Amino acid sequence: MAFTIGRKGTYMEQVIFDNFDISLLARGDGSEIMIQNVAKDNLFYIYPGDNPNVMEFVYILQGEMICELDGEKIKLGPHDYFTSSNIKEPIHFNVLTDVVYLWVITEPTFYQLSESMTTLKNIVDQVEKKDRYTYKHSERVSEYAVKIAKKLMLPKEKLENLYISSLLHDIGKINTPEDILTKPGKLTDEEFAIIKRHPSDGAKMVKNLYYEGITDIIEQHHERLNGSGYPNGFKGDQILLEARIIAVSDTFDAMTEDRAYRKAYNVQFAVDELKRLVDTHYDKEVVEAFVGILKEEGRI
Repeated sequence: MAFTIGRKGTYMEQVIFDNFDISLLARGDGSEIMIQNVAKDNLFYIYPGDNPNVMEFVYILQGEMICELDGEKIKLGPHDYFTSSNIKEPIHFNVLTDVVYLWVITEPTFYQLSESMTTLKNIVDQVEKKDRYTYKHSERVSEYAVKIAKKLMLPKEKLENLYISSLLHDIGKINTPEDILTKPGKLTDEEFAIIKRHPSDGAKMVKNLYYEGITDIIEQHHERLNGSGYPNGFKGDQILLEARIIAVSDTFDAMTEDRAYRKAYNVQFAVDELKRLVDTHYDKEVVEAFVGILKEEGRI
């Protein structure tokens, strides 16, 4: 059971810009509820999205605006509202007075504006700049992870947490010295011990984000089913499914991209290696889903 009361002026997170501010009030099952203030004499737009099933709902609490729709100008004020889904062209709004409206959307949106998320993503970029071989690694891992999750039909909220976790999974490497990250030869035990800190370091760095559960996912992404992983040596079902998905995505990308210590392996070799380590290191259902995706895409 979950029941939460929010007081006036409270929010999960807020972003303030020159002409508007937006506050995240609640989120769940992939949907978000926000309240937005827009200063008078400004424009804003509702844009077409990639997903035709997404719905947006806006309820005007205060102020007046003009909606330009099919060449007609429609005036909207307090207690008017509109919905949109599967629109083909942007819809323009001209704000006549300071406006406050409630905004509900059925897919994650706020993270694209969030200052804390932006800061963390910038840290990930810094990590990848330290090691040129991992450039765009996190983006590729998140792409693979989301495809696997959709294949396994994970619910929207788990999909959202997985996406954010996979983008940030290596953020803890910001604390790892560059000479260790880029070392062309075998790491010493002491150097590997430093590398093994990054999942726990990353978990600590994201603990204040409003996405519940991503801390554990990030901390567990190097755990392995037989307990040989790190940092906690978790086994089997002790490891979250989202972390098991990132483990497969992360390993595949690491094998199929150049590294300081070796050239990239081909896709078939990487797949054979994942299959070889099913049930000892990697989740069989996750590997099978990923192999199916690679076949559908014509990569194997």
